[in-house]
Amino acid sequence: MTAAQNGDRVKVHYTGKLNDGTVFDTSREGDPIEFAIGSQMVIAGFEDAVLGMEPGDSKLFTVASAEAYGEHDPRLVQEVPRSELPPELEPQPGMRLSATGRDGREIGLVITEVNDTAVRLDANHPLAGEDLTFEIQLVEIAA
Repeated sequence: MTAAQNGDRVKVHYTGKLNDGTVFDTSREGDPIEFAIGSQMVIAGFEDAVLGMEPGDSKLFTVASAEAYGEHDPRLVQEVPRSELPPELEPQPGMRLSATGRDGREIGLVITEVNDTAVRLDANHPLAGEDLTFEIQLVEIAA
């Protein structure tokens, strides 16, 4: 068998967990994910773990937050007056919104707090600041 190397297109089953054991994502209920190693389609630590694996191999590893979605940046959390939200919106903690940045790109936001006059919005990736543990199995190295 051939080991996975940079540039190979691979199919991988995975389960991702937080430090407390909470599963945040898995492919086990469906098809494995497919990506080219080195294409930056998945987080770097995940790509690195697949290198050298052969089809059928399994691995358990942890990706530090800095190599995953980065540290939580308090500058990306801000309070916004409720009057700036669409009037039909009834904001709730955990609700996901999107906004357009100055550069025209879409920004994902999560409402973390709501009071009578304002809402607190967090533009960090939901997994920012989290070390991520993955159980993976290399299913196939695609041609």
